[in-house]
Amino acid sequence: MLAAWWLCVVAVSLSATALSALDPEQEVRVVDPEQEARQYLELLDKEYGRRANVETLAEWGYASNITDETLQYKLNVSAEHAKFQKQQWLETIKYPWHTYKDPDIRRQFQKYSVLGTAALSEEKFDKLEKLVSEMESIYSTAKVCDYNDATKCDLSLEPELTERLAESRDPKELSHIWVEWRHASGEKVRSQFEHYVALSNEAAVLNNFTDASAYWLKDYEAEDFQDQVKALWDQVKPLYQQLHAYVRRRLNEKYGDDVVNRRGPIPAHLLGNMWAQTWNNIFDISVPFPGKQNIDVTEEMVKQGYTPLRMFKLSEEFFVSLNLSAMPETFWKNSILEKPEGRELICHASAWDFYDSKDFRIKQCTAVNMEDLFTAHHEMGHIQYFLQYKDQPFIYKEGANPGFHEAVGDVMALSVSTPKHLRKVGLLDGASTDDPEATINYL
Repeated sequence: MLAAWWLCVVAVSLSATALSALDPEQEVRVVDPEQEARQYLELLDKEYGRRANVETLAEWGYASNITDETLQYKLNVSAEHAKFQKQQWLETIKYPWHTYKDPDIRRQFQKYSVLGTAALSEEKFDKLEKLVSEMESIYSTAKVCDYNDATKCDLSLEPELTERLAESRDPKELSHIWVEWRHASGEKVRSQFEHYVALSNEAAVLNNFTDASAYWLKDYEAEDFQDQVKALWDQVKPLYQQLHAYVRRRLNEKYGDDVVNRRGPIPAHLLGNMWAQTWNNIFDISVPFPGKQNIDVTEEMVKQGYTPLRMFKLSEEFFVSLNLSAMPETFWKNSILEKPEGRELICHASAWDFYDSKDFRIKQCTAVNMEDLFTAHHEMGHIQYFLQYKDQPFIYKEGANPGFHEAVGDVMALSVSTPKHLRKVGLLDGASTDDPEATINYL
């Protein structure tokens, strides 16, 4: 009898509880999975932004002052960031982001779900970071002996070797510079590079890619990307072959058959650039119509007393004239616009985003010449792109694809290299003409 009474009490109690749960006056909490995911991304965005700022400051410290201390600090910060990435990745992949309706949420989760080189073990990640830093240091601090003075062995890539390649017309000196700099740089990083390739491939496999090349291509988001590149090359190849043959003939006329074969490849050291990627420094040799106006404004820049700072101020004026942003004060305060005395640094021109929406910098060992003037506009083009997406979530603070930033920079550089613009800024004399020979010289 007692047991039956107790069962009745329990039944009544459960019924009351069930009714209470269905009472519309009671607050019912419905969990929205996408809202939870959005909140997670907001927290992740703030933390990644904070850590990226710290890591970029460490990278800048090393790139602008190569010492054992700045290297070790950079490596320590990178290792700590990799640990965070790995921990956060384990949390991120728990979310069923493929099922979310919001394309923005799916997109952010997709990008966060690729771990990158942090997928390596701590030991191998540290090794990879150290290899990259060693290669950067060797490349940036490489020194070559003077061709005319074997006791003078302090010639750096920037500015001495770059200037010699641009100005010398002695093929033996040019060959000496080209070969010796590669002995001092590329030859010395071969072992590190081989290990770097192996670790990069291993990291790619850990991220479910076949190798590092497949990992690098993923951000172009086109399965036929390589076919697209080949198709573009096939379009431009006939023009390039004609240009190549024309320049080769002019170099042959300058140096003779013993130096330049009229049917073979062009010796790279004769093209005025350490990597033969631009040929503007041999314009005096290759110009089709020497009697027409010279569009190289280097001499005029020197005559007018241009400095690296003035070159960047001119670049800023150009962007402001397009109704784009002036550089923030922190840019002028923190950038390195010419090579400092008394310390080694990575001189390769580069633009930097410090991921705090206010700190943007350029590091460039600027020389007063036309090529570096265009480079200044190119690098500031990167800064303009940074400024346009500075308020986006951290994961979107990058180019639309790995080549897009360079496209933006080069479009800006091309825009300021026209005779019309150079006349407008007072670096080229004379009125604009429709002289076809002058136009061909410019092209």
